[in-house]
Amino acid sequence: MGGQGIEDDITAYRGLVRAEQEAWRERLLRLSHDLHAEPELSFAEHRSVTKVTDVLREAGFTVEPGPADVPTAFTAEYGAGEFTVGICAEYDALPDIGHACGHNVIASAAVGAAIGLAAVADELGVRVKVVGTPAEEHGGGKVLLLERGVFDDVTVAMMVHPAQHDTHPGHFSSQAVSRFAVTYGGRASHAAAAPHLGVNAADAAVVAQVAIGLLRQQITADCRIGLFVREGGAVTNIIPERSVVDCEVRAFEFDEMSELKQRVLACFEAGALATGTTMAVEPTEPDYAELVQEPEMSELFAAHIESMGRELRDTRGTRGGSTDMGNVSKVLPSIHPSIAIIGCEHPPHTHGFAAAAATPAADDAVFDGAVAMALTAVDVAIDPVLRQKFLAEQATRGTATTRI
Repeated sequence: MGGQGIEDDITAYRGLVRAEQEAWRERLLRLSHDLHAEPELSFAEHRSVTKVTDVLREAGFTVEPGPADVPTAFTAEYGAGEFTVGICAEYDALPDIGHACGHNVIASAAVGAAIGLAAVADELGVRVKVVGTPAEEHGGGKVLLLERGVFDDVTVAMMVHPAQHDTHPGHFSSQAVSRFAVTYGGRASHAAAAPHLGVNAADAAVVAQVAIGLLRQQITADCRIGLFVREGGAVTNIIPERSVVDCEVRAFEFDEMSELKQRVLACFEAGALATGTTMAVEPTEPDYAELVQEPEMSELFAAHIESMGRELRDTRGTRGGSTDMGNVSKVLPSIHPSIAIIGCEHPPHTHGFAAAAATPAADDAVFDGAVAMALTAVDVAIDPVLRQKFLAEQATRGTATTRI
């Protein structure tokens, strides 16, 4: 087939994708608003899963609820080709401020991309697999699904995330993060009658916080340490016998994050040593790796976004936040671009962003993100070089679950 023939085929496939998505536009936007109206927290997204999978069933997808023993996860598949495009849907919200990260946009765009791609799946030899991934905010749903084999049959993966600006996926990454809880054990005593008999667990937390505050002077500006005291005593006249500190450590690279975490743990050990308390450390969720954006898919996605009249902001050299999509991207070719809610002046995780996630500008992000993902998948699937490259990588990957 000559070059012009391939171009004609791509144009035809793109037309079919766009026509199918236009037919589903109102249903996709209603889904986004329905999700936004009933936010649910990590691993409790039962109504959200029903809303998302109902649309996919309507579109002819075969839905499997609760894969890998994760009750609020799902998979939805269409087609039987050898090349499997995985599209990740997130739908968990944040405490108190609802969909302030716009996961209603993410889920709806994922459904729209899958429906559009399904229209040409048989002709392209593609299998479309939507992976419903709960608990991105806290809990690492993708990590659990990755470790339990749900992504083993996926050739390439993608998703879009709403933000204040459109970004070229190849110019943006995220931070690796480790979250854990430190529990100090002491001995209670009357704070007035016998304070000398007590072992103050709250003091251990204070010593650790001071040490970490001083450590922050000695780390690079791209690293982050965050913490809060979850438990620190009950009343003023009892020496606290227990304190619990929740902590997170972030850095650009997983190894750098792991090294910083050891320095932070040394600060916590100082608290235990200074006060004579015991200390126990437990992870509160799986570690998240940094994003690795597949370069050729990134360029294709960026070209489609720009063709829609969106302006990509140059974010080279900047990274921020953390996502469990990073773990997926360390195992298989992936992209995780940001798509703008145009005109939104509020950053994610604020009341302002939550309100923006249900506006006409957010609706545009849903639809444009769906189109750009689907067309990127078409481009990859029809390009014989890229297709073979990614299939070969999948064959050598086998059932590996992590390469962090």
